[in-house]
Amino acid sequence: MALGLPPLNFKPQCSSTSTFSSSSTNYRPAVILPGLGNNTGDYKKLEFTLQEYGVPTVVAKVSRIDWLRNAAGLVDPNYWKGTLQPRPVLDWYLKRVDDAVQEAEELAQGGKLSVIGHSAGGWLARVYMEEFGLSHISLLLTLGTPHLPPPKGLPGVIDQTRGLLYYVQQHCKKAVYTPELKYVCIAGRYLQGARFVNDSKVAVESMATIDDDQQVSDVAVVKNKTDSTPVSTTFQARFVGQGYKQVCGEADVWGDGVVPEVSAHLEGALNISLDGVYHSPVGSDDVSRPWYGSPAVVEQWIHHLLN
Repeated sequence: MALGLPPLNFKPQCSSTSTFSSSSTNYRPAVILPGLGNNTGDYKKLEFTLQEYGVPTVVAKVSRIDWLRNAAGLVDPNYWKGTLQPRPVLDWYLKRVDDAVQEAEELAQGGKLSVIGHSAGGWLARVYMEEFGLSHISLLLTLGTPHLPPPKGLPGVIDQTRGLLYYVQQHCKKAVYTPELKYVCIAGRYLQGARFVNDSKVAVESMATIDDDQQVSDVAVVKNKTDSTPVSTTFQARFVGQGYKQVCGEADVWGDGVVPEVSAHLEGALNISLDGVYHSPVGSDDVSRPWYGSPAVVEQWIHHLLN
């Protein structure tokens, strides 16, 4: 989704990936899980980038039209009650994940796997791990995933997942960061949203960091040193803010243009926030609007796959 955002002063911390490209080390394979509305081809460049680092990579096979299968949930009374469950509505996606995992297991030759979930692919990875087991997975790395359900009872806020995120929160295993299994949750700080009313304080606080009462991990929070996009109270900021509000209940927060920073972190995980990072490969570019999979951004989280 292109938002027509201004160019960023994005400063990658490293200059190239060539130092890893020539490595002969056999790293554990990675499985990439596409986000809502994305297809396999959207991650081709990320797949190539990871392979340059020596990480064998498999992308779950998903087409854009596949997402229309989710319309099956409309006939489930739980959809209208806001208590929808992942199965059977999302069985088609979980099957694609399992196919990709099995392909990666052949590459792993008995070793462990890394799973990279972009956007909804991150919480769907948690559903997969709950339903299919996680003994073969040593890392879940999520990129701009809306992990947390929106607060209940707020005027104008509707759970767009119709209960799915509440199910994940209640039934999926909690995030951990241990030698056996690591959860790494990466959020982007691309644009601060604004409310339609009472916007006067937004311009003053536009460069503020995450609020103290926002949920963060007990393990660690890491920020890079680049500058996020300065925000004036514009229609753009208000438009993005309304999207943030539907996800976390607040409009005037930082996020990647789609998912608020606070929603992309999980208690118990290693939580990372990267300034200047946009949500999606669609509508992004590697210079003025880099996304989580742009080469200069990958340099900042690739070490989690190489450990």
